[in-house]
Amino acid sequence: MSDDLATPVLAVLCDGDERPGHLDSLAGRVSVRYTDAAGLGDAVEGAQALLLWDFFSGALSEAWPRATELSWVHVAAAGVDTLLFPALIDSPVVVTNARGVFDRPIAEFVLASILAHAKDMHASWDFQRARQWRHRETRSVAGTTALVVGTGGIGRETARVLRAVGITVRGAGRTARDGDGEFDQIVASCELASHLSDVDHLVLAAPLTDQTRGLVGTSVLAVMKPTAHLVNVGRGPLIVEGAVVEALRAGRLAAASLDVFTTEPLPAEHPIWSTPGVTVSAHMSGDVVGWRDTLARQFVANAEHWLNGEPLDNVIDKRLGFAASASPQKETA
Repeated sequence: MSDDLATPVLAVLCDGDERPGHLDSLAGRVSVRYTDAAGLGDAVEGAQALLLWDFFSGALSEAWPRATELSWVHVAAAGVDTLLFPALIDSPVVVTNARGVFDRPIAEFVLASILAHAKDMHASWDFQRARQWRHRETRSVAGTTALVVGTGGIGRETARVLRAVGITVRGAGRTARDGDGEFDQIVASCELASHLSDVDHLVLAAPLTDQTRGLVGTSVLAVMKPTAHLVNVGRGPLIVEGAVVEALRAGRLAAASLDVFTTEPLPAEHPIWSTPGVTVSAHMSGDVVGWRDTLARQFVANAEHWLNGEPLDNVIDKRLGFAASASPQKETA
């Protein structure tokens, strides 16, 4: 490598030719190496920082033995489950994420999903394509109850948006507590099945950890109202997909709006595609126009902190798997 030894080296893992903007503002202060997954080992050798612009890549674990000078990894995503591996967790390397960028877009997406289900918009589109005039009565969302699993930034913004249209919102997090500003009550996610009997909308916005993997399976679905609606904007493995398909087909669950899946892209032969009551979207709940530009600007701001020796924003607790707030009232899971 020909980088100036006096200049910190930033490796940037990209997907194809897509590169983050605004890194030119760091010119002269860092030496940037762009790479794809195949070249990551060479790129991280001697590098002090790594930007995972290709945020779903797990390539760092293979390149890890060569990342001997790495001190900071930034993931251009809210979730870090595809990044964390034992050696990284045990190391002093600081990991940060894109917390805050996706809060409002995802909250809007959740509201849109709830309204589309309540107002039967999917059926209206089907009838329109068939040129059928089919009058129905729809449901109001005001006065209904939502339980949002995940009490971090995304969950809290979702609670604020849902409350604005008259929905009562409870949360589920690592610990149960009262007196929260955004949620009427927060229950323990490990006791989720005990708090679902009156829930109309179950919204999953939690990070994927050992504690949340498979959280919504047969036992949880069994206690939900048959008129309930499941919305997953967190990670695919938060649900047991086969159990959700079975519950929908048996009429024990009314609908599911699923934006994330265990395997992505969702295979064409997957039964979810043809399950009644399911709405599939392509992991896009947070991707509004300009989101990549926002991610790049957020990283540059954090890089300025790093170069100036200042504390970094959005530091991940690597053992928990998310950015833990100092305030117990605002934990992120």
